[in-house]
Amino acid sequence: MTEDSAADRLAALSKSLSDCSGCGLARARTQVVFGVGSADADLMFVGEGPGFHEDRQGEPFVGKAGKLLTELLGGIGLARSDVYIANVVKCRPPENRDPTADEIEACSPHLFEQIRIIRPRVICTLGRFATKLLADTELSMTAIHGKAKERILADVPALLFPVFHPAAALYATANRQVLEEDFSKLRLLLEKGAEALGGGEGSDEIPSA
Repeated sequence: MTEDSAADRLAALSKSLSDCSGCGLARARTQVVFGVGSADADLMFVGEGPGFHEDRQGEPFVGKAGKLLTELLGGIGLARSDVYIANVVKCRPPENRDPTADEIEACSPHLFEQIRIIRPRVICTLGRFATKLLADTELSMTAIHGKAKERILADVPALLFPVFHPAAALYATANRQVLEEDFSKLRLLLEKGAEALGGGEGSDEIPSA
């Protein structure tokens, strides 16, 4: 698949969702926050949903948490233009509340279509809502962060890698170190793929870089 064809398909999907009314979030949003980045990215990030700044600007992760994400990417030699960033839900929940199960069910097919178009080798879930959806787990982020699993999502084989949401590091500074450590493992995943998983077949552990 060429860059242009993937980009065109993403643009068409984005246009089709510009006036989406698939769930109640449509009533209070400023605009749909579709996603941003490279259409053929090897690495895709999936967060929870847009916040205040994202709703106004139409781009995911542009507030304080987004600034930290950009810094974490820079720490492993990447820019936002090198990756693709999206969310589980495309419209801001009022007052930044958690998205409901019905809202996630209504919106998640659009995320899976983004995955199908981009075909990333690694998908990094940011926080519990994206992790629960894509890892199909009820485990806490404390238990699952920094551990990779081979998954097939939207018919795309990928390494799924959960980390804490960057917002968690804004309220607890110790979480920033945890994120930095997990991002160093993320770099190893991108470089080596499944070979980065230490401890033999089926292992989810990644040796610290």
